[in-house]
Amino acid sequence: ETQQTKNPTEWLTEWAPEAREVYWQNLAMPYVSLTVRRFVMHVAFFFLTFFFIIPIAFVQSLASIEGIQKSAPFLNPIIEKKFIKSVIQGFLPGIVLKLFLIFLPAILMMMSKFEGFISISALERRAAFRYYLFNLVNVFLGSIITGSAFEQLDSFLKQSADQIPRTIGVAIPIKATFFITYIMVDGWAGVAGEILRLKPLVIFHLKNFFLVKTEKDREEA
Repeated sequence: ETQQTKNPTEWLTEWAPEAREVYWQNLAMPYVSLTVRRFVMHVAFFFLTFFFIIPIAFVQSLASIEGIQKSAPFLNPIIEKKFIKSVIQGFLPGIVLKLFLIFLPAILMMMSKFEGFISISALERRAAFRYYLFNLVNVFLGSIITGSAFEQLDSFLKQSADQIPRTIGVAIPIKATFFITYIMVDGWAGVAGEILRLKPLVIFHLKNFFLVKTEKDREEA
């Protein structure tokens, strides 16, 4: 045996991806830097998931006509119209939640690139795993917990702690309508979004408005 270097992290190896799969910008990152970057991204993803509960709670307040009437009574004449009431109950919560999630894949991909993965498939796999975890925690569990908690808040304050799980169990089926409409909105909005390419369109117009000064800048945008 021969000692190539005194640094134990200098000659760590792994299977090489295909040349077309290599993400070259991350190829020369030191091992210690990779460890620090991945720890930072784990913490950042935790806080991103945690603080996203706030817009989830806001969306759940929109899912209930009673909640809107209680928080904004001046909207009662508008809400009582049949068409407006149907849109608010049926489509508005799902559309708002979908808009919150539209930039999430790009954010998760940037986080994966910062972590230092050297292949495109590894970047996509990490971003997809976090997207699934994010949806599980926020869209599914977050919608159930926050929606049920808000609707049963008075009951929570007036009953003993051992009755709270039973109250939540009774309140959870109330959210079934929200998930049915969200799946419908996600279905047609997802296909329409892929056809219209809304995210690149919005980014292009933002760059065009704030950054573009010449025709060359417009081509690069």
